[in-house]
Amino acid sequence: MERVRSFSQGRPLTWADLESFDDDGYRYEIVDGTLLMSPSPRPLHQRVVARLLTVLGEHCPRDLEVLPAPVDVVLADDTVLIPDVVVGRRADFGPRGLMGAPTLAVEVISRSSRLIDTRLKPARLAQANCPHYWVVDPNVPEIRCFSLGDACYAERVVLLGEKVTELIEPYPVRVSAEYLVADYPDDLG
Repeated sequence: MERVRSFSQGRPLTWADLESFDDDGYRYEIVDGTLLMSPSPRPLHQRVVARLLTVLGEHCPRDLEVLPAPVDVVLADDTVLIPDVVVGRRADFGPRGLMGAPTLAVEVISRSSRLIDTRLKPARLAQANCPHYWVVDPNVPEIRCFSLGDACYAERVVLLGEKVTELIEPYPVRVSAEYLVADYPDDLG
């Protein structure tokens, strides 16, 4: 059964509007007051998220926390994103979400989310001064790591296939793109 949301016409949506939504299995975000909706993720997507949590969580500094979606990242009253994986300062997490820019936001792209995850979300995160943004394409497999430069992201590292690489930002982790998607992954060593 498809559900239709009705809102007051003529005004942008806010975080308060999002908070009023029932949990219906969809992920709702707003950018500049406009609603974005995505369906629940597929198993490959969730495998990548779970492995990222393991890799990022293993060496996470004590002042940071690694969490999977859904966690609201409140960049402004009219812009609330839900990255697939978010790393933020513990002090910035409140009971309802991460208030302000994360240290790292990671998106696992799919065919339906490619444009949002490669254009819209990084633009908003860069405006909010999120220092690191990663995009994982599980179909290649590939990890693209971006760091904030002069108000926009610059690609720093691209990981393809089985090669294990030590990334140093935002903190040291060892990973390969293949490890994130493999049915039976080998230990990263």
